[in-house]
Amino acid sequence: MPKTSPTLAIIVPCFNEQAILDDSITKLLQELKNLISQKKINSHSFLYLVNDGSQDKTQKIIEKTHAKYPSKVRGLTFSRNFSHQNAILAGLSKCSHKADIFLTIDADLQDDITVIGKFIDAYLEKNEIVYGVRKDRKTDSYFKKTTAQTFYKLMHLMGVEIIYNHADYRLISQRALDELEKFQEVNLFLRGIFPLLGFKNKIIHYNRQNRQNGKSKYSLSKMLSLTLDGITSFSIKPLRLVTWVGFLIFLFSLIMSIWVIIDKLFIGHTVSGWASTVLPIYFIGGIQILSIGIIGEYLGKIYREVKHRPPFIIEKEL
Repeated sequence: MPKTSPTLAIIVPCFNEQAILDDSITKLLQELKNLISQKKINSHSFLYLVNDGSQDKTQKIIEKTHAKYPSKVRGLTFSRNFSHQNAILAGLSKCSHKADIFLTIDADLQDDITVIGKFIDAYLEKNEIVYGVRKDRKTDSYFKKTTAQTFYKLMHLMGVEIIYNHADYRLISQRALDELEKFQEVNLFLRGIFPLLGFKNKIIHYNRQNRQNGKSKYSLSKMLSLTLDGITSFSIKPLRLVTWVGFLIFLFSLIMSIWVIIDKLFIGHTVSGWASTVLPIYFIGGIQILSIGIIGEYLGKIYREVKHRPPFIIEKEL
C-alpha cells in the first residue's frame, strides 16, 4: 500500500462509441478531478482509452482529447477488433507500474462512477480486488434480464466461480495485476480469472444507469460466446457430463436388450424393428454428435492455446 494517495488509472475499452464517448470522457475527467481534490488519489492519475478496432469516429475523439489533455488522457488503438476482454487486458498491461490501482469500466458509463471513491476506500482497507456489483436489473429489458440471469446460473452450475451480477467494473491493485499477468491463456474470461487469484476482496453495490446514447455492443451472440469461453476455460463438467450420459445410454441399451429378449421368447406380439432398433439408433446417434461437439470445443481451445498467438496487435499508442 502506498504511503501517499495512490495513482489511479481508469481503463476504458471502446468499440464504436462515438455517440457517447465525448460525454463519458468529460464525466470521467471531472470524477478524477473530484477524487484528486478529496485527496483520495494523486494528481498523476489518468484515463486510458483502448480503441478496440472501432469503425466510427472513436479514434478521432480519443486523439482530440489526448491533444487537449496529454497527461490525463492516454490510450492505444488495435489494428482490428480483438474483443472486449482483450481490450481490458491491453489497457491493464500498458498501465502496469504506471499507477498503483487500476479501474476498468465500460465507455457507456452505465456503471455508476460516483462509487469510485468507495472502491478506493476499500483498496485502502487492504483489499487487492474490489468488485462493482449492480443492486438489481431494473434497467434491463425482460430479454436482457432473463439471458443475464441464465448466464450466471449456468456458470454456477458448471462450477465456474464468478461474482453474481458483476461484469467488468472492478478495481485492482498492482499486486493483483502482477499475478494476472502470469496467466498466459489465449481464451480470456477475466470474470473467472480474478476470483482465482484468491486475494482479499470486497464487493461494492451500485445502481446501474440507463444508457444515454448509442446502442449496446454486447449482442446475444457475444454473450453466448462469452458463456462458452467461460465454461470451457474453467470447467470440465461438460466432459464429465458426456461420461455420465454415455453410462446412462449403456444402462438404457441394457434394459432395451432385456426387453427385446423377453418379447422374443415369451410375448411375441410386438412387431420387431422400430422399438429395438430405430429409436435407439436415433437416440444414441444424437448423443454421440452432441458429445463430439462438446469434446470438439475443448480441442478447439487447446488448438488456440498451443499456437500462442498474440491476444491483440497495437496499431497506435498515445
